[in-house]
Amino acid sequence: MRPTARADELREPLQHALAAIQKVIAPSGTFNPALANQHWHVAAFDYGAMTILEPALAMLRIAAPATRMAVVQSLPSQVARKAEQGEIDLAFMTGDEAPVNLHRRTLFTERYVLAGRAGHPHLHSPLSLEKFCLLEHAIVSPEGAGFHGVTDIALAERGMTRRVSLSVPNFLLLTAVLKSTDLVAMVPWRLVCENDALQIIEPPVEVPGFEMVMLWPERVHRDPAHQWLRERIACSI
Repeated sequence: MRPTARADELREPLQHALAAIQKVIAPSGTFNPALANQHWHVAAFDYGAMTILEPALAMLRIAAPATRMAVVQSLPSQVARKAEQGEIDLAFMTGDEAPVNLHRRTLFTERYVLAGRAGHPHLHSPLSLEKFCLLEHAIVSPEGAGFHGVTDIALAERGMTRRVSLSVPNFLLLTAVLKSTDLVAMVPWRLVCENDALQIIEPPVEVPGFEMVMLWPERVHRDPAHQWLRERIACSI
């Protein structure tokens, strides 16, 4: 069932009205994490969960032991709707994918490195662009079996192509594959910088990095519990 045009017109004013009501009836004072039994719903793919949430979880369990957090995967195109409907309180994604109607905070800027298994016979720095293109590459394609990404766009500008032999849906599987094969991959630095099973070098082609942002809807913007959570996560990075 699709909302009527009138419902679409009323959505934003009603959201602001609801937020104002919540602000009035919300208890005053600061949030006490030690006594809270809050239930948070967070949307993050494996990269966001591993680089943003994982560093914060130990602190969160100590500071707010009775709270619960459900981490779910949600496509960027669905985040705004789910946030409006109360299914998601917080989300992490790249800045260029982020919906414009959600509050945001930039957490960090990420860059790409070339990674392969430790002791890879062909992963030596400096690596020529020609040898880079001859290596067998793996790629992450969360929304489908794609074999083309930002690296291929950068190579195409130089009139070159690479060999992409494997497409996987997430970085968790990608890093496991890299450890056990001679495949290489362009991966975010934060994901592999402390992985002793992988060797990383600077790639011979410049690939634009990306911003990771934290997103939340208006309905939790002024909520003390959610403000506390957002600040703790940001400070843990």
